[in-house]
Amino acid sequence: VHLTIMLKYICVFAAWVHGDPRKVIYPTDSYGQFCGQKDTFNENKTILFYFNILKCASPVVLINLQCPTTQLCVSKCPDRFATYIDVQASYRYKPDQWNYFKQFCKPGFNNPRKSVAQVLRDEDCPSMIIPSRPFIKRCFPDFSTKNGVLTVANQTTFKDGRGKTRNVTDLREAANGINNVLDARSVGMKIFEDYAISWYWILIGLFIAMIVSLLFLVLLRFTAGVLFWIFIVGVIGIIGYGVWHCYWEYDHLKGIPGSDLTIYDIGFQTDFRVYLQLRQTWLAFMIILCVVEVIIILMLIFLRNRIRIAIALLKEGSRAIGYIMSTLFYPVVTFILIAICISYWAVTAVFLATSGEPVYKVMANQTLCKYANLTCDPETFNTTNVTKLCPGAQCTFAFYGGESLYHKYIFIFQLANAFVFLWLVNFAIALGQCTLAGAFASYYWASRKPADIPLWPLFSSFGRAIRYHTGSLAFGALILAIVQLIRVILEYLDHKLKGTQNSFTRFLLCCLKCCFWCLEKFLKFINRNAYIMIAIYGKNFCTSAKEAFFLLMRNVVRVAVLDKVTDFLLFLGKILVAGGVGVLAFFFFTQRMPVFAQEAPALNYYWVPLLTVIIGSYLVAHGFFSVYAMCVDTLFLCFCEDLERNDGSTTKPYFMSASLHRILGKKELSPKKA
Repeated sequence: VHLTIMLKYICVFAAWVHGDPRKVIYPTDSYGQFCGQKDTFNENKTILFYFNILKCASPVVLINLQCPTTQLCVSKCPDRFATYIDVQASYRYKPDQWNYFKQFCKPGFNNPRKSVAQVLRDEDCPSMIIPSRPFIKRCFPDFSTKNGVLTVANQTTFKDGRGKTRNVTDLREAANGINNVLDARSVGMKIFEDYAISWYWILIGLFIAMIVSLLFLVLLRFTAGVLFWIFIVGVIGIIGYGVWHCYWEYDHLKGIPGSDLTIYDIGFQTDFRVYLQLRQTWLAFMIILCVVEVIIILMLIFLRNRIRIAIALLKEGSRAIGYIMSTLFYPVVTFILIAICISYWAVTAVFLATSGEPVYKVMANQTLCKYANLTCDPETFNTTNVTKLCPGAQCTFAFYGGESLYHKYIFIFQLANAFVFLWLVNFAIALGQCTLAGAFASYYWASRKPADIPLWPLFSSFGRAIRYHTGSLAFGALILAIVQLIRVILEYLDHKLKGTQNSFTRFLLCCLKCCFWCLEKFLKFINRNAYIMIAIYGKNFCTSAKEAFFLLMRNVVRVAVLDKVTDFLLFLGKILVAGGVGVLAFFFFTQRMPVFAQEAPALNYYWVPLLTVIIGSYLVAHGFFSVYAMCVDTLFLCFCEDLERNDGSTTKPYFMSASLHRILGKKELSPKKA
């Protein structure tokens, strides 16, 4: 815990001292100044203007992530076509045009007598302006489509101010597909409108999902066995039909020419329908299905008692939740804690990412300039010989960075911030699991249910977890966070090396990713059960993990059966909740319910609230069912401990329910009241 706090303080201190979120909020001009920042020269100039947006189609943009042209902060985007040549030629008798054009020149420039060649070389003013509109605080051409033709201000061509007539498609290429983004913005506005008028009904749909999830959990004590056996009978019936169909096809092909050939005789065929004309194919299918059918039936025969125990534990879990209903709403606490962790990590990451100093680079019009892309100092740039060797070269802002020791280790700070984030998130999840396990363990170990259950079992368990088990939970979260960080690094390396042709490197990375994925799944399983043992006995993490692991290994078949039965029923419940509420929402939002036809809102896209309701319902069901899964896992470990610690005598009575007694065929010498 102390290590977590120390790492977090180091990252936060470095980020808040050197970071500057304004670099994310405001666009930056060629001089490293923020557009629209208060109490500066650019306070009223909130939009970034590109002198020559045609240069934004240059490959330099991909190299430096910066358009190689002068960028200026302006108060508004141009609303007309104009070229500097035309404006300068007429500035004496049309001063209004000059006054309008010069607001897009460099600050302080007001010398129309300067030759056009020198103005364009020094980039004092843009060679042209075109009708634009602001998007993400930058001026982009105001594209529109007229009769299927791309236009800007109803024109398909324009003068570039250098003696050429260009097509507006050149602007579209330079804007890098900005028209598609603008279309996406239009769709986004419509989606926002749909949310604005349907949010009330979306909340009602999620509330219905919550009620249905609660009912499903409560009714599991009566329907768990029925649902499971219906599914099993259905699977056996489907496989049985498959066996019959394969036999029918096998018998039907008898006597047909060519059907007695073997698969080896015809070899490999791209059209797999050829194999369906062979009797041998259907015979193989029939044998495989028969083997699967026999295996399932034998498993049901030999595992029948364990399946009955699993179903009984599911019913017991439903009963336990019925007594401790407050546990169903604990996921809200976990959600809030994780949201705080995400917010804190995001803010720190932004400060770290913006903690660099402005870096300026030489932007040259000539592709063969040897100084291109080299760093420069804007204050001394005009005194160097770069402008002589590369006429028209500019020392413009490129990005935020630095060469100091601190800037070299920003990536390390980001990794440390990510590691602490993973640690805190895993700790929040561990705290929730330990809290729920303690509440449900108090139910199981109560001699008389519900009389002996503590008054506030959830709050009592939460208090114990915070007061006594913080170190154990943090240690378990630390182990998991280390593995997850390694996985993140492997994904990063895989992304960086994706273009490499080294097959061995790709194979090694793939193996490492697979191994650490398996390790993470195993650790999550171990941690989950270790937290249950911590909640029951209060021992440290290592001791609890060891005892939980060996206890599960001694009951490995029961673990497998219970895990699969639980997974199936909870998955079925999630599908039923999300599907049922989704069907109801579909008929409502498409106005196919006559009773509510007048109440349904008029939408641009009915699928927007519909998908929101379906996904939200699934997440709501997942939140409730995760509590149920934790309840079943806790009761199972308690059940296994009960069997090993007690023998049903008067001195060591069982704490399990009467239904589990009957399944095990054991009787207590002095039975308790249930």
